[in-house]
Parts: sequence; structure tokens; C-alpha cells
Amino acid sequence: MTIKDLAVASGVSVTTVSQILNGKGDRFSEETKHRVAELQKKLGYVPDFNARNLIMKSARTIGVLVPDIANAFFSMFIKGIQDAAQKNKFVPIIFDANDTKQLQSYLEELIQRAADGLIIASATIDRNAVDTILKRNGIPYLLFDQNAVSEGDRVRIDDEAGGKMAANYLLEHNHERVTIVAPENPTENVSHRIGGFKQAFEKAGKPLSNEAFVYSEASKAGGYAAVSQVIAKRPSAVFTTSDEIAIGIYRGLQEQGYTIPEDISVIGYDDIDLATYITPKLTTVHQPAFEMGQAATELLINRLNNRQLPPQIRELPIRLVERESVRQLSK
Repeated sequence: MTIKDLAVASGVSVTTVSQILNGKGDRFSEETKHRVAELQKKLGYVPDFNARNLIMKSARTIGVLVPDIANAFFSMFIKGIQDAAQKNKFVPIIFDANDTKQLQSYLEELIQRAADGLIIASATIDRNAVDTILKRNGIPYLLFDQNAVSEGDRVRIDDEAGGKMAANYLLEHNHERVTIVAPENPTENVSHRIGGFKQAFEKAGKPLSNEAFVYSEASKAGGYAAVSQVIAKRPSAVFTTSDEIAIGIYRGLQEQGYTIPEDISVIGYDDIDLATYITPKLTTVHQPAFEMGQAATELLINRLNNRQLPPQIRELPIRLVERESVRQLSK
């Protein structure tokens, strides 16, 4: 089925059909537009992607790079991107990219496919990649969780406040022997979580030393692998910088015969859906992952529609979600 076949069936020219299908049919009657639309559905005509790009001068695609599609936080983040993109008639192209070589390959692929803009949550991006690949090609982008690049449009979460929330909750429950499980080379947002957590303990007159840290990958497997080090520090509570790490900690502790929270309390960060399905349910700091994806997409589309906009900042709230994984200690 071609556009010519649809034009013949509709009794109008190919140009008329093309303009109607590409949203430029205002000068045609409602009857003509309705007839073309109905016949398109009936005959199963799908516009040629490349030809449509030439007419519209836009692929209406958004490239999305995340470090781990399997991570529940990023799965929800992507759902938010898809929701906002669909409402604005854009199509997201999603890649899992967590090393520099892979990232560069995907960036080049997205440029070749004429992506209108990019949302990048991969920690491996650096200023050189942005300058040489994206800026030189005039492609708007929005970055998450980055150490090297901070200017431009941003969806902002107060991770420092989130770290303080977690610390103050543990302090209110009289936990002073605390272990922090975090990546050794944290992204900017995770650094802020750790910083806020440490500040709260310092303010309470109970500063944490470097001995309070155990380093792991930001994953369930990383948390699981770190359990022996956690146990060796004999904490009353563990703060993990992501729920993914916390879930790994859960399994490792339980396999070693420890009970949560009776033996060791655990508090996480992100509030992924699995937090309510593990036993006991995980106390954590809630991040609005779905809304973050929506906001990132909306800001990027705003930028595509007006390249001269000043930097856009969208701030979203966080909150502590109290469940069952932290117990009250006696003073």
C-alpha cells in the first residue's frame, strides 16, 4: 500500500493526502480530511518514515540513554518518558549504555537517525563527548546525575535533603553505628545523598568516619557481594544509596542468618516498586521516577520548540516512606 494507492482511493491528489497526513491540511474540507483518515485505517497505509522526515524536517524522535534498563528505577523513568513523548507525538529510542565506547556508538547512531534531542542518564558521559558529538551537531540534550556537566536544562531533585531525611530517621530511632553502602565513584546525585547523610550525623554530634563506608556496584548483585564487609562492621543499621543495593543486602543478610530489622535495620533510596514486595517492606526515600521522566521529556520538547529559551529548571519533591525495615533502639 502506497500513498498513491491511498490518493486514488480517496479521489484526491498525492499532495493533498501528504499534507493531510502531515498535519498541514487546514485548507481542505473536514469531509476530505475525514475520508483520507478513514481510508488510511481501512487500507492499512503507513507513511514512509524517511519520506515523512523530509517533509516535516523532523524525525520526532528522542534518544534516551540509561545505565541499566533492568534497574527498576530507570524502568519507571522510561515509562514517564514514553508517556510524555506519546502525548507530544514523539517516539523515544531507548538504549542501555554504561561504558564510554558503547555510549559513543549509540550517540553516533542516534545522530545518523536524526534524533531531535537526547535524554542522557548514563554516568559515562563527559564534557568532551557532549562538545564534540552533540553540540557540534546542534542537538539539544538533557543530562541526569552527571559530575562533569551541569549547565543547561535540568530536572532537579534535592538529594542532599534526601540523605538528611534518611539519616535523621535513623537518628530518631537511636541508630548511631551506621554503615553506608554506596558506589566508590558516585554520580553527582549520589554524592549529594551521601553528603546530606553525613551532615545530619555531624549536626547530631556523631560524625561518621571513612570506616563507615562499604563500596559496591549500584545493583542487587553489588549489594549482595558487599554483605560480608557490612557484617564485619557490626552496624545497627545500613543506609544504601539505592533500593537495588538494599535488595541485595537483604538477601545476603538473610542467607547469613540475620533478621531485618531485629538484627540489622536497612534503609534505602529511590522507592522502587520492589520495596513493597520484599520482606520486611523497605523503608526508603521516595524519588518520583515516573514524573522525572515526564518532566525531562517536556523540558526537552520545550527546547526543541524554542532553542532560545533560558535554562529550564524543574524541581520535583522527595519524601521518606516509613515501612518495616528499621527498628527503634532503646537509648
